[in-house]
Amino acid sequence: MKIFCCALIALMPLVAFAYPIEVEKQLNGAEVSVTTQEIDHNMGTVLLYNYGQTQAKCTGVFRNGPEAPRSRKVVLAPGQSSNLTIKFARSIIKLRVQLTCSLQ
Repeated sequence: MKIFCCALIALMPLVAFAYPIEVEKQLNGAEVSVTTQEIDHNMGTVLLYNYGQTQAKCTGVFRNGPEAPRSRKVVLAPGQSSNLTIKFARSIIKLRVQLTCSLQ
């Protein structure tokens, strides 16, 4: 039993590589749900879902420390969902996302 517990504790650092994700939202009347997820040590994603009755145009600007900001754009039809995924050259310590949506 002691060996099993030691092995479980030894594997914990390999599984827990989560980093914080901050999202600053400006929805401007769009009814969009935002969910964040870390994929890997250098990849992150924002899942968007449009609950509204009109199309929503969304732009996400991703920042990871000293690297240049990168942006992703998507147009969401009513009831549609989409991912904005980003991969950086360095490991992410803290991911900041500025999300701006507007109605079309």
